[in-house]
Amino acid sequence: MRLTFSHAELAQVAERFWETFPQQQVFALNGEMGAGKTTFVKALCAAKGVEDTTGSPTFSIINEYRFKENGQRERIIYHLDLYRLKSLEEAVEAGVEDCLYHPDAICFVEWPDMVAPLLPADTVYLFLSVTPDHKRKLIAGSANPGEFEPSLQ
Repeated sequence: MRLTFSHAELAQVAERFWETFPQQQVFALNGEMGAGKTTFVKALCAAKGVEDTTGSPTFSIINEYRFKENGQRERIIYHLDLYRLKSLEEAVEAGVEDCLYHPDAICFVEWPDMVAPLLPADTVYLFLSVTPDHKRKLIAGSANPGEFEPSLQ
């Protein structure tokens, strides 16, 4: 998936995202500070019907949101921001591994490099960047981050 979009198009992009990745559970979000990672997760949560207030987990490390899939079964979305963590051990102590492998949850991980050894093999890698005209560019794909250009230019 490769998309360039404006803030006004975010809701439509979120719907398209879920159509493209309906069964995937773990998403690793990469991008510079200010690229829109948290904003994108908020839109994805809204598209799933999360009614809770969504926000950045920068200080809490892990935010948990609930939604009803197809209006019936309750599911969880974990939103992790690992920017402040200093080691893999610290991530494990914070409960990251439990989120990644929860059988009934979707997990978004911002700043995932530190926990790369813990990520499931079917993790979807997301790369967000800001274009010169202030739109966002999203590249999303399979579990091989090496197939993406790091600069996203």
